[in-house]
Amino acid sequence: MLTDVDLAHLRRCVQLATAALEAGDEPFGSLLTGPDGTVLFEDTNHVAGGDATQHPEFAIARWAAAHLSPEQRAASTVYTSGEHCPMCAAAHGWVGLGRIVYASSSAQLAGWLADLGVPPAPVRPLPVTDVAPGVPVDGPAPGLDEQVRALHERLHAPGSGRG
Repeated sequence: MLTDVDLAHLRRCVQLATAALEAGDEPFGSLLTGPDGTVLFEDTNHVAGGDATQHPEFAIARWAAAHLSPEQRAASTVYTSGEHCPMCAAAHGWVGLGRIVYASSSAQLAGWLADLGVPPAPVRPLPVTDVAPGVPVDGPAPGLDEQVRALHERLHAPGSGRG
């Protein structure tokens, strides 16, 4: 069940995803909150330079491993515009982060991209729980998922250079 606090953090993730798209990158944005709900770290995709591993969720896992105790990591929450890919879900699980809350699911994204004629990614989109079964997840967020879809439509629109 998504709370008002969850939705506020997800709206920020959509803002971050929008900023990433406007900066010429893929529209993904994520943030990490500590056990008390304070935002500790936020980031966007940085894959436009050619390194497809530069996802914000992966950056969050690495930041958390360097700056938080195992107990703090387990009590933290990751909010993201899109459900973690398998790489990021594995990093999340290995680092021992807590709950994930996402605006749109991997299944939604795969469907949207297929509808737009985008070739499949080199890694199969899997639900977080298939990769890291002990991680609690919540999402998608109705309404915000459609905002994320619109960002991907902009990214892959004719004339965008990516569609």
